[in-house]
Amino acid sequence: MSAGKTKDTKDPKDPKGARDAKGQKDAKGGSGDARAPKEARQPAPPREGKQPRPEGKDPPAQKEQKERKPERPAPVPRLQILYRETLVKQLMEQFSYKSAMQVPRIEKIVLNMGVGEAVADKKIMDHAVSDMTKIAGQKPLVTLSRKSIATYKIRSGYPIGCKVTLRGRRMYEFLDRLVNIAMPRIRDFRGISARAFDGQGNYNMGVKEQIIFPEIEYDKIDAIRGMNITIATTAKSDNEAKALLSAFRFPFRN
Repeated sequence: MSAGKTKDTKDPKDPKGARDAKGQKDAKGGSGDARAPKEARQPAPPREGKQPRPEGKDPPAQKEQKERKPERPAPVPRLQILYRETLVKQLMEQFSYKSAMQVPRIEKIVLNMGVGEAVADKKIMDHAVSDMTKIAGQKPLVTLSRKSIATYKIRSGYPIGCKVTLRGRRMYEFLDRLVNIAMPRIRDFRGISARAFDGQGNYNMGVKEQIIFPEIEYDKIDAIRGMNITIATTAKSDNEAKALLSAFRFPFRN
C-alpha cells in the first residue's frame, strides 16, 4: 500500500519529478548523460611543480658519474710544453722565421687498421676495435667498403677496417708513448725511414704488431695485427717536417 501511495502522490506532469527520475535512471547505467550537475562538480586541484628527487633515491649510475668527476683538469702533456717553450724558438732560428705562427706544428695523428678477415667473422672487427681503443684512448670509427669485389668476397657496405683521429692532448700523449715506449719495443729496430714523407709535410709509417704498445696484453689478443700511422703537420716542405719530427726525437736511420 505504501508503494502505491507514493506512486499516486507524484504528479506525472511535474517536470521536476521527471528530471529526478531521469537522473536516477542515468545513474543506474542508462543511456543519458551520467555526469554530475555543475553544483556537485569540484574544481580540479592546481598542478604543482615537479618535486626534486631526494638525494638517497638517485640511481647508482648517476652516483658513479658524480664520483668519477676529476677534482682538477688533466695535466698538459710534456711534449706540448716542450714544443711551446723550446722547439718553437729552435725552429725559428734554424729556418729564419719572422713569426712564431710560421713554425710548423703537428696538426693530427691518424691511426688506420685494415681488417679484411672481418668479412667472414664479425667478432674479429670487435677485437680490432677494442685493441685500437686501448692504444689511442679514443673509440675508433668502423670503415665500410665502398664497392663490391667478388674476388675478395666483399660487398658494398661491409666493415673492413677501423680508424681514429687524434688531436690536442691525446695526440701529444700518443706521440710520447710511440717514440719513447713503443718504438724501442719493435723487434730488430734500427730506426725508421726518412723517405716516408709525401712531399707536403706529412709522414707515414707502418707497424706490423700491435703488441709493441704497453696497453695491449699479449695473453688477451686473438691475432697479431698491424696498422698505419699518419702524422699530419703544417710544414710546407719535407725538410721542415723532418726537422720538426727530429726535434721530437724521432729515431730516423740517417
